[in-house]
Amino acid sequence: MTTPARPGPRALSIGKQRRLAQIADSEGRFALVAADQRGNLRRALAPDDPSSVPYEDLVRFKGEVIEAIGPHVTGVLVDPEFGAAQIIRSGQLPGSTGLIVAVEETGYQEASTDRRTVLIDGFDAAKAVRMGASAAKLLLYFHPDADRAASQIQIVADVATDCAKAELPLVVEPLHFSRDAGMPLSSEERRRVVIETARQLSTLDIDMLKTEFPVDSNIDHDRQNWAEACIELTEASEVPWLLLSAGVGFDLFAAQARIACNAGASGVLAGRAVWREATEVDGEARQRFLAGMGVDRMLELRDIVTEHARSAWSVYADPEPVAERWFEAY
Repeated sequence: MTTPARPGPRALSIGKQRRLAQIADSEGRFALVAADQRGNLRRALAPDDPSSVPYEDLVRFKGEVIEAIGPHVTGVLVDPEFGAAQIIRSGQLPGSTGLIVAVEETGYQEASTDRRTVLIDGFDAAKAVRMGASAAKLLLYFHPDADRAASQIQIVADVATDCAKAELPLVVEPLHFSRDAGMPLSSEERRRVVIETARQLSTLDIDMLKTEFPVDSNIDHDRQNWAEACIELTEASEVPWLLLSAGVGFDLFAAQARIACNAGASGVLAGRAVWREATEVDGEARQRFLAGMGVDRMLELRDIVTEHARSAWSVYADPEPVAERWFEAY
């Protein structure tokens, strides 16, 4: 049987090229901070009673993270429910820092072994563009063998169509899960699921993947195996990919990031690995942590990205020449 030829690199529209440049450095690499957590953030702020955390506290925390770390990153990821508009109104988001907005509700519906992503009601790509966003992010619970895999893929396709109409880049964040209740994926199965997920989702009309590290670093300590898995992930994906921190500690994430970027990742999108301890303090203590340790961690990650990451521009097709009076048919 002949293996189908891999399609050539995809071209970016003018709007998508411009907006991706807003969240990248001058070479097309990405050092991004995530502050779109909602359920996880509530649990971190009030472990004994997450539901007691008021709206204002979530908004304030995200604003403090962005105000401290935003000037040192190429872009930030925030959700429209608890902070994306507020960080613009308050001036906490620097004008030179790009904005990615989440389009999915926090958590999932249906069984934990066959999860369904739900979109935020009342928000879409057109509204994201109107508010000045540079890209949209869709978190997708996905297992290639799950009964719901096809319907989850359809959600991606629908959001991608919506984003394409607005020329808004779409970053898809697949999160794996086990199909056996109460049993985590083995490191070998995690590798298969993460890579196969990238292979399937990157054939859709998306622009970038934000993905988990393809092996369980707490179980598999063989860094050569880490590198080989990341190379396999790069080969499987038709679009650039970024490494997410998935709640691991900073030192481990920095090690993962270095290997991932050397193996073809175009950068990182880090959240709790950078600012986790800020949830344990408040007031001046929180601000000191974010302005000190939080910034230092992000700068270390940015150095890793600058030195090792692959330019996203090398993955996309070379842009077509601009024709005279191109705008008439635009």
